[in-house]
Amino acid sequence: MEDIANVLKQLTHGVYVVAVAEDGQTNAFTAAWVMQVSFSPVLLAISINPEHYSYQLLKKGKVCSVNVLSQQQMSMAAHFGQSGIKDKMSLGTWAAALTGAPVLQESLAYFDCKVSHEVSAGDHQLVICEVLEARQLNVGVAMSYNDTGTMDNSAELY
Repeated sequence: MEDIANVLKQLTHGVYVVAVAEDGQTNAFTAAWVMQVSFSPVLLAISINPEHYSYQLLKKGKVCSVNVLSQQQMSMAAHFGQSGIKDKMSLGTWAAALTGAPVLQESLAYFDCKVSHEVSAGDHQLVICEVLEARQLNVGVAMSYNDTGTMDNSAELY
């Protein structure tokens, strides 16, 4: 299985902070498994661990923002990738999107989304979201999952 862990790093995908909101509560998590799955309507699929607090907020609130990180934002990726931080949202500057989802103002761009449906995918849920708005916020080069090295300790899971 060690070969699988190494080879999976060759799949190209970005690194994002997905922020969720429900009834005044907010949270965010780092995600690398995000992809466009439809042109009309524009849909994104987000893979999320159903045991995480953010999933509970996403399931109830049904809104999120997908914030694109730059290569210079490794510390943000690490921060939002941790569990159990008391006030995760204290890092960064946040504004509300049209849906009410928090938007990370330091990100390169964001997608404001509402949940369409979800599908079970092994130990994760694929949450399919319709993009209601998208905006470029800053200029830079997007971070790729391969840039993060072993930050997520994923090799230990195989």
